[in-house]
Amino acid sequence: MAAAVVSALALAGCSAPSSEPAAGGACEPTDGPVNLTFASWVPGMDKVVDLWNEKNPDIQVEFQTGPNGNSGTYQNFFNQIKAGNAPDIGQVEYDALPNFRVQDGLENIAACGDILAAGADFVDWTWSQVTFGEDNAVYAIPQDSGPTAMYYRADLFEAAGIPVPTTWEEYAAAAALIKAQGSFITNFPKTDVNWFAGMVWQNGGQWFENNGEKWTVDLTSPESLEVADYWQGLLDRGEVSTLASFSDEWNASFNTGQQWTWISAVWGASTIRTGAPDTSGKWAVAPMPQWKDGGTDAGNWGGSSTAVLKGSKHTYEAAQFALWLNTDPEALALANELGGLYPASKDGAKLPVFQAEQEFYGGQKIYDVFAEASAQVIPNFVWGPTMTQTYTDVSDGFGAVIGGSGTLADALAAGTKKTIAALKAQSIPVAE
Repeated sequence: MAAAVVSALALAGCSAPSSEPAAGGACEPTDGPVNLTFASWVPGMDKVVDLWNEKNPDIQVEFQTGPNGNSGTYQNFFNQIKAGNAPDIGQVEYDALPNFRVQDGLENIAACGDILAAGADFVDWTWSQVTFGEDNAVYAIPQDSGPTAMYYRADLFEAAGIPVPTTWEEYAAAAALIKAQGSFITNFPKTDVNWFAGMVWQNGGQWFENNGEKWTVDLTSPESLEVADYWQGLLDRGEVSTLASFSDEWNASFNTGQQWTWISAVWGASTIRTGAPDTSGKWAVAPMPQWKDGGTDAGNWGGSSTAVLKGSKHTYEAAQFALWLNTDPEALALANELGGLYPASKDGAKLPVFQAEQEFYGGQKIYDVFAEASAQVIPNFVWGPTMTQTYTDVSDGFGAVIGGSGTLADALAAGTKKTIAALKAQSIPVAE
């Protein structure tokens, strides 16, 4: 669907972006030494840049850091692109790429050497995120991803004689039994709307489409409402907690056995290990519960790309750095060690660090589960061009539900209307 729908993202923005590769269809190396700038908020990324600089004396990269994307870096990028002084390369999360695309903030690097052929090196769904399904177009290199699985307290399930759920129906049944024991099966993350989007993604739903001329916005698709009604039931029955995600109280609830599962991304492995140290050896990881018995679909929560920003005077070299950053074994290993990134590169998942047994998880090779989940994420999920605003509006609605007002479905309906209004306010065409 996205190959047909997202191919004309460029037609739906405020400006008139070009879909042609840099330099009028060509992307040639620069004669002589090159200096590039690269902006990212990932911890330790400066050390990865140092590694490149050691190996490439004629193409030196200056590293810049700042707050994460939605906390200021994206706005800085847009201001810099407008002023003509943006970094050559910037970290951009998958859900923010359409915003850059419709505002003509990305260089098409498809013609920059072997970039197009490199698509085979990445997990398929991540490559579709950076190409928008367009022919002869690549707007970023996939960096990391957040395939989702179920962390669970193996010891508690075993002691209670409750089967580890493999379907959402079984998950709800387990939730009732766990509540009877005075605990919760999980916590509903009212402010993490991108987590909720990952649940819809797993269920085969979409929130956005683009027909080449206009955007369609519908956060209340049948698949989305099925997810909303499911979690609404757990909330109404008091079978999930509603703590602020990643807060001290949230960590304590995991550390004391009040939470028996967490449906989360691969990067969550270190979150539990850090926040719940007293539970070492008691956790395990299983695939996400399925909507249909025997299903294998996974969701995704998070992930970024490395984009060449509009106006770079050295597009070829910037593209080659971005490709190296996300395929070189040393670079990938260092980015994981210092920044906790789970590579979008297929070979990256084969690094030794991802083959080891994890003591905290009872000696399980948990990354085998996430590698399988990554291959089972449904391709071509479409993000809208104003996701920050969409997240905020839906989060406000979810918060009201926690406070006793309305339903999750109501919040999605209100989010749809507000997102449409936001698109119109930016002169982005919307289908009525």
